[in-house]
Amino acid sequence: MDEERALYIVRAGEAGAIERVLRDYSDKHRATFKFESTDEEKRKKLCEGIFKVLVKDIPTTCQVSCLEVLRILSRDKKILVPVTTKENMQILLRLAKLNESDDCLEKVSEFPVIVESLKCLCNIVFNSQMAQQLSLDLNLAAKLCNLLRKCKDRKFISDIKCFDLRLLFLLSLLHTDIRSQLRYELQGLPLLTQILESAFSIKWTDEYESAIDHNGPPLSPQETDCAIEALKALFNVTVDSWKVHKESDSHQFRVMAAVLRHCLLIVGPTEDKTEELHSNAVNLLSNVPVSCLDVLICPLTHEETAQEATTLDEPSDKTAEKETALENNTMAYNGMNMEAIHVLLSFMEKRIDKGSSYREGLTPVLSLLTECSRAHRNIRKFLKDQVLPPLRDVTNRPEVGSTVRNKLVRLMTHVDLGVKQIAAEFLFVLCKERVDSLLKYTGYGNAAGLLAARGLLAGGRGDNWYSEDEDTDTEEYKNAKPKEELLKPMGLKPDGTVTPLEEALTQYSVIEDTSSDTD
Repeated sequence: MDEERALYIVRAGEAGAIERVLRDYSDKHRATFKFESTDEEKRKKLCEGIFKVLVKDIPTTCQVSCLEVLRILSRDKKILVPVTTKENMQILLRLAKLNESDDCLEKVSEFPVIVESLKCLCNIVFNSQMAQQLSLDLNLAAKLCNLLRKCKDRKFISDIKCFDLRLLFLLSLLHTDIRSQLRYELQGLPLLTQILESAFSIKWTDEYESAIDHNGPPLSPQETDCAIEALKALFNVTVDSWKVHKESDSHQFRVMAAVLRHCLLIVGPTEDKTEELHSNAVNLLSNVPVSCLDVLICPLTHEETAQEATTLDEPSDKTAEKETALENNTMAYNGMNMEAIHVLLSFMEKRIDKGSSYREGLTPVLSLLTECSRAHRNIRKFLKDQVLPPLRDVTNRPEVGSTVRNKLVRLMTHVDLGVKQIAAEFLFVLCKERVDSLLKYTGYGNAAGLLAARGLLAGGRGDNWYSEDEDTDTEEYKNAKPKEELLKPMGLKPDGTVTPLEEALTQYSVIEDTSSDTD
């Protein structure tokens, strides 16, 4: 009945009546996402009728009502086939100001029409393969980038930016060709990075350093949503960057990484929005060539250096106060500001504590921290201090407890192979890929899977080179170390007797070398 009444008025009524009946329909079905199949034909005809109204000279308020209903109806994939035509797509592009070459954002009264048109396009492109193909034919990505350039430095048009970015994300998600077009032809990487700079109101203090106001207000909900959509679009644009990275791109990737560092050090309007913001930043950082991630840390400012020196010069019996003072001021290590790395570490621990969706939620940040640690010495040493501090508790098993180390060691025997591998890899890199150091912190049983995969069950170290650090063995560990000989890997000798694994492997090697084919 709702569709019949609305369709009758749309076909025969004047603008005021159309606006009223469609406003009533919109209010009633605002939260409708599943539709009755019996009314499918009526909804198709209503869509067609709305498009015919939209080409007429009607008031802005009537246009908004038409578009709101069209947005609701476009949630139904089945009715989009007959109405998704080039002509109808062009009507929406015109209303969204995507065909304008001049400045089309002067009339504030038109903003709701632009926003609703972009929302309709998002639904239609997402739900219709025909619309996706038409988007390529109409060069929609270029039009969206053009509109973004008009929006990027403008205030009070966050909704326009947000849905423009969401549509760009959808297009680049659904079409690999559009990713390439955005990256190279449309210069999407610097454009979207500038959108993030604007959303975060970044003020640069150096080439890759921004001013951080720890006492400043959180991001507004609108700017947070814009930033999240820009991060998602940038992820698609850069998804293969680690494969095709050119030296000439280093500057742009470093700028983006510096913007993402800023992103990690600010908060959104709610805890959930902050986590969503940081999660998308982590995903995007995973696409940045690892050589460009050095900008995640930066030298301490003069004030921070003075604070660090003052704190560290205090008597040693005030260790707790020193750590608290450093944490409250800045995470400092070896003259470098490690705040962003500390945020990533805290983010990782929160994801572990959630206890679910490890593959989607945990592995990206673990992989990021692993690659950062492998490539950047200061980051590795800082994370080693945080995750694997000098061992003092030698009475409990490595997986028992509530420290970050305990939590990661428990993951080394997780049922999900991917989670297990990346947790073990992270700890192995922090140990500079030395087997003896890994066993010291994790125990042989927990590390056996990684060592077997690497062919390191008998000891040794991985393939990567790391600098030599000072000995960090505590007195407690040195006293307990001889007792570790009670547990050692064992194997079978050729005669069937049990012997330490290293000796068993040696004997098999000797037999292999001395045997020959006498035929």
